Amino acid sequence: MAKKSFILDTNVLIHDPDAISAFSDNFVVLPMAVIEELDNLKKLHDERGRAARNVSRKLNQLAGKGKFNEGIILENGGTLIIELEQEMKLPYDFSNSKKDNLILCAAYNRQKKGENVIFITKDINLRIKAEVLNIKAQDYEREKIKIEELYQGYKEIIVDTETIDKFYKNKSINILTSDVNGQTISEYTANEFVILKDAANPSKSAITKYDSKTKTLISLLYKESPIWGLKPLSIEQKFAFELLLVDNIQLITLVGVPGAGKTLLSLAAGLQKTIDEKIYRRLLVGKSVTPVGKDIGYLPGTKEEKISQWMGSIYDNLEFLVDKSNPDETTEDKVQYFFDSGKIEIEALSFLRGRSLPKQYIIVDDAQNLTPHEIKTIISRAGEGSKVVLTGDPYQIDNPYLDAESNGLTYLVERFKGQEIYGHISFKKTERSNLAALAGELL
Repeated sequence: MAKKSFILDTNVLIHDPDAISAFSDNFVVLPMAVIEELDNLKKLHDERGRAARNVSRKLNQLAGKGKFNEGIILENGGTLIIELEQEMKLPYDFSNSKKDNLILCAAYNRQKKGENVIFITKDINLRIKAEVLNIKAQDYEREKIKIEELYQGYKEIIVDTETIDKFYKNKSINILTSDVNGQTISEYTANEFVILKDAANPSKSAITKYDSKTKTLISLLYKESPIWGLKPLSIEQKFAFELLLVDNIQLITLVGVPGAGKTLLSLAAGLQKTIDEKIYRRLLVGKSVTPVGKDIGYLPGTKEEKISQWMGSIYDNLEFLVDKSNPDETTEDKVQYFFDSGKIEIEALSFLRGRSLPKQYIIVDDAQNLTPHEIKTIISRAGEGSKVVLTGDPYQIDNPYLDAESNGLTYLVERFKGQEIYGHISFKKTERSNLAALAGELL
């Protein structure tokens, strides 16, 4: 079979610095315009700059293995080529001052020579341009997850009355291989929740969690317990509290619709574990403060003033929880005390890079705006004894190069599913007003 020539856009390398090794034994072509864009980006002090520098280092390591313009053999058998030709030969009046057009031109010229060209870019409009030129164009799909198949974190099994009674009596039961109708039950996943429903009486049920060590369904520890004045309003929130409060689960993802309580529940659990139980030294809340990981240095004011412009919802939730827990005290003073004492810290994610974070309850809000590479970097910062919670909605993405299937949050769910230190819940129902719920469904 003839080898393919994959022409990569710059945004693919920023999304995944290892992308040059993702195309098997085919040709991987980087137009010179991509190298020039990387050179400009590497000067930035944000996620794009760090990714660009990472790619440049990888290219430098390959430099001694051959000539880029002739092709350097990669470990996977592929061949990396840096395309020197930049003469514009596009059939339409494309501006030759735009790097995107120069990159597209490299694909067009190679296809004209008879090569089997596939143009890889995360830029939708550039893919449209390519299709107009009859160039096959694709999104970078190495880390894409089918969102409709995303792990939910729980399932429902229809059982007989005897099974539910046995569970309530013993506080646990052995796992079931089939339901009351004889249907085979899908494989259980570590820390997956299981709702047992009585076939004879649908209002009768039991909430359980799968223990992968004992291969049993066990009772929840925190089913109805209020945390900082907050009680779970839905079964999904009950599941979330269980994951957030159990100490041996170190990584949690809460994914779903706005208004489901993902951030509020996480903050309440973090306050409980940090302030009340003193298991963690600090509650650290991080957020990607701008689309595409841009640095906040351009914003006016001090670091705290810059961050506060993007963290309003976090402050609002903290004040709500403190007010419910201590209604007799001045809310703002109490919240400020936690900040001044170092018990709570709110940071832009760009400030977390390079730090080691031991014994901390870490919440990453709006994690759907992060790439898989950024998610990996953040989790690798968590030190000994820390817990990391990531929240987000894959359908509320600000990053123009990510979507519901390629963002770091859904990627993490798929990769960590089944690990004993990991738990996940997908929220389908908002707990805000009826108006907010309808807006989420209809608009």
